[in-house]
Amino acid sequence: MAVWTLGLNHRTAPIDLRERFAFASERLEHCLSGLRQKFESHKEVTILSTCNRTEIYCAGDQTHLNQTLAWLAETGKTQIDKLASHTYRLEGDASARHAFRVASGLDSMVLGETQILGQLKDAVKFATDTGALGTTLNQLFQRSFAVAKEVRSTTEIGAHSISMAAACVRLASGIFENIKDTHILFVGAGEMIELCVAHFANKSPRSITIANRSVERADALAALHGGKCIALADLPKRLHEFDVVISCTASTLPLIGLGAVQSALRARKNRPIFMVDLAVPRDIEPEVKKLSNIYLYTVDDLKDIIQSGQENRQAAVLDAEVIIDEGVQKFMSWLEHRKDVPLIRELNLQADAWRQAELSKARKQIEKGDDLDAVLESLSMGLMKKMLNGPLRELHHAQSGQIDVTHEAIRHMFLKA
Repeated sequence: MAVWTLGLNHRTAPIDLRERFAFASERLEHCLSGLRQKFESHKEVTILSTCNRTEIYCAGDQTHLNQTLAWLAETGKTQIDKLASHTYRLEGDASARHAFRVASGLDSMVLGETQILGQLKDAVKFATDTGALGTTLNQLFQRSFAVAKEVRSTTEIGAHSISMAAACVRLASGIFENIKDTHILFVGAGEMIELCVAHFANKSPRSITIANRSVERADALAALHGGKCIALADLPKRLHEFDVVISCTASTLPLIGLGAVQSALRARKNRPIFMVDLAVPRDIEPEVKKLSNIYLYTVDDLKDIIQSGQENRQAAVLDAEVIIDEGVQKFMSWLEHRKDVPLIRELNLQADAWRQAELSKARKQIEKGDDLDAVLESLSMGLMKKMLNGPLRELHHAQSGQIDVTHEAIRHMFLKA
């Protein structure tokens, strides 16, 4: 069985391309089944889709990266050549190594982040529930989870890292003299927004407001930090009230448009608004960035802040790579031995056929009243002849240049305990 990976991430593709290939949860089942139905060669498929990456992990009898690329290009309505120039295509041990590095946080924008492991586990569970995951990819991912656990527990890979939430606070502090004087709006109520709310709450802003499609979830999050919630539908008429706007939802369309922001600026008499759009696809229309007194940052804009200080953790990276190397070797060894499975199955079927044939013959002899010892002798002799027939035939028909090899193989299989 072959394994391969096609992906694009924050290092290889700009956000305007990545958002075309961001798969919302409600689309995943259709995409998984669609890829497998279009190409029967894709026996196992898992799709990992986050704000920083979209990756398709596959397993089949042979590698079919071109088919995977063609399907992804068609899905995102993008020319194959354009997409190809922004993707990485991996197979075999390179594919396994990538999965282990992703799970361990070594391939993340925030080095050593833990969130990606949960996202990968969710992707694997979804593929399992929809029947798209088989033995090979399941082994790959279970081993990647084990490697990630070892990396996090035995190295300092996550020490002193700057999260996206912390980067947002740092940027906002550069715009406003004191966060305590600001009114902050959070759009969304997922894990990323929860982290952002916690970081900003530590700075004691004047107010915290959360807008979310599910008012109950927004209300619960707001209550933890003494905030309040509003409906998404109220965003356009309430936007002018906020100095800081942090958005991260799973919406496939922008929630905050250019017109709404222009109206908010007029109501604020052009007082600045600091905005961070952590979503992919983006929640805030890109054109908003061109407005005066709007400081809009996307997830890609945070890269330099987040990656500062990573050079101090290179020793931890090297330690993690050693653990990953060992994991890759063990997985590839397991994968190599999987080639034996069809032969083992055939051997078992053949041996069972011999057993059934001799057992049936013995029962008939017993029914006729034959002596039991004679029946047992006949049964054992029949099994022995069937077992030796193949090796003896190979010995008799071995070519002159293969006689020694044939002798050694038979000795190894039949004459050694």
